[in-house]
Amino acid sequence: MNSRILLVEDEPGLILTISDLLSAEGYRVESAADGDAGLAKAASKEFALIVLDVMLPRKTGFDVCRELRQKGIDTPILMLTAKTQVVDRVVGLKLGADDYLIKPFDPAELLARIETLLRRVRKENRIPVQSFQFSDVLVDFERMEVHRGGEPVSMAAKELQLLRYLVDHRERVVPREEILQKVWEYDGEVSTRTVDVHVAWLRQKLDNPQNPKHIQTVRGKGYRFTC
Repeated sequence: MNSRILLVEDEPGLILTISDLLSAEGYRVESAADGDAGLAKAASKEFALIVLDVMLPRKTGFDVCRELRQKGIDTPILMLTAKTQVVDRVVGLKLGADDYLIKPFDPAELLARIETLLRRVRKENRIPVQSFQFSDVLVDFERMEVHRGGEPVSMAAKELQLLRYLVDHRERVVPREEILQKVWEYDGEVSTRTVDVHVAWLRQKLDNPQNPKHIQTVRGKGYRFTC
């Protein structure tokens, strides 16, 4: 599994423990040590899931959760709380959290909760984007127009279809076989090399071909689009 998780926690020891645990499972972890920093990161980047402590400096986890939902950010939130009273857990859920875990917790239970939330999200169909921006690239899929640095970029129809599929499934690894099925509709004449060539063209036009930032190769598995 290759998903980016934001950990908002102020205890250094716990940050290290959870980060190591999640990294060992293949997750990419970013952390923030207070509510303000956590809110800023969660609002400016796309994460598969947020692990959010309730008791934080500067802004509580409840406040962070509330403000994220008010901004329309629907990233799944797993709240960590030392409070055992039901009313405290209910508050978090009412504010928009998806699940909670009481400290101290077993690492296996934390992983199980995270995996369950991510599984649930992946079962829900993501609405295809109409337009999308990353770095200095602006894509209008409906008009089939692409601009980089304000200048138009010529794109073939299949390149746009591939880009749209990767964007619609961003932050997860998309196997070559899935791309062949969904973008090329399993054309018998198409090989996985065709996917690689089209990805190389996309990188040449929209990314850094020598050191791709957005269209990444996951060796032996496929490709991942990341913001």
